[in-house]
Amino acid sequence: MKGSFRSLANPNYRLWAAGALVSNVGTWMQRTAQDWLVLTGLTHNNATAVGIVMSLQFGPLLLLLPWTGFVADHFDRRRVLIATQATMGALALGLGLLTISGTVQLWQVYIFAFLHGCTAAFDVPARQTFVSELVGDADLPNAVALNSTSFNAARLVGPAAAGMLIAEVGSGWVFLINAASFAAVLCSLTLLRRDQLYPTIRAPRVRGSLVEGFRYVGRRPDLLTVLFMLFLIGTFGINFPIFISTMAATSFHAGAREYGLLSSMMAIGSVAGAFLAAGRTRTGIAVLTGAAAVFGFGFVVAAVMPSYWLFGVTLVVIGVATQTFTTTANSTVQLATEPVMRGRVMALFFGIAFGGTPLGAPVVGWVADRFGPRWALAVGAASGLGAVLAALVYFARRRAESESDRLAPAVLRTAPPR
Repeated sequence: MKGSFRSLANPNYRLWAAGALVSNVGTWMQRTAQDWLVLTGLTHNNATAVGIVMSLQFGPLLLLLPWTGFVADHFDRRRVLIATQATMGALALGLGLLTISGTVQLWQVYIFAFLHGCTAAFDVPARQTFVSELVGDADLPNAVALNSTSFNAARLVGPAAAGMLIAEVGSGWVFLINAASFAAVLCSLTLLRRDQLYPTIRAPRVRGSLVEGFRYVGRRPDLLTVLFMLFLIGTFGINFPIFISTMAATSFHAGAREYGLLSSMMAIGSVAGAFLAAGRTRTGIAVLTGAAAVFGFGFVVAAVMPSYWLFGVTLVVIGVATQTFTTTANSTVQLATEPVMRGRVMALFFGIAFGGTPLGAPVVGWVADRFGPRWALAVGAASGLGAVLAALVYFARRRAESESDRLAPAVLRTAPPR
């Protein structure tokens, strides 16, 4: 396992990882509390309302794409992160105070979700590409996987802790704890040894640089395929707050503790998937195809599980597949992209990963409300199997092009003289 943790030999990365882990726990606690507050506190098990919150929270990653990638490629990423992390902490504080005072309303949660989404739109591409400045390209796949391990280790603890706190003291205190957790990552960013960072080339500020990321990806069939697979799974598959909360509340008639426990069970699989990714040196579309297949079939099995605990077991499998897919997609795209374009391409990556939520979450929520949560899980299954089909089309086209290139010299040799 030593190779799986090699990035931690870097002092800057250790400092960053410690602060991020604390903040990630707070983030997962807030996500759990926010979804449960909307589902059971501000509505009567309305999955569509949860979908709207998700849309407002993740939609800005797609809407603000040209500007967020531009900022990540042209500005000091450490300073950008200090600004975004401080802003998200302030938003968590505001929502917490409203909730504790008993005055919070659904429309206010919508506004806070949208403001958080706008801030996160600038935070995500800067944070993801900042990893290469911490460790360099040689250890980038390992560092990306360890980031995912941290995020999902926090997911193991955060939802379960949130579930207990919601039952005991209410959602408002969970929001305040998340606000305090941002101090950890802000301290780590302040204490980094800047002379030991791996500087990257800043993109020149020229006319048209805002949309150059779109042109760059448009010339790359491999990147287009990865992003399309990500669109399908991110839009219609990774809507776990809706899937898990509606199954817990309506199919198994469970409470906040049980909902938090289901989220943590899924995190067990996510952590396992992140560890596997950290030890893997291979990336690419072939690995993505296998992960998408397991993802899709995992949803099929989850949709027919008759009991709470059996459903939880399938979430572990889905967690492994999800983490394998997202981590591999992240590393594949970053390593296949020129450093000067990385910020804009990763902004597009995460814009697609989360920006599809405004399309998918309301659809999944409507299906859950109209036909039941098990049919909503069928939508997730279709997204994974659709991603597999997209990969197979890419491989077939690449094979046809290779065969054409191989036959071309023979055709020229046998062609009659003119």
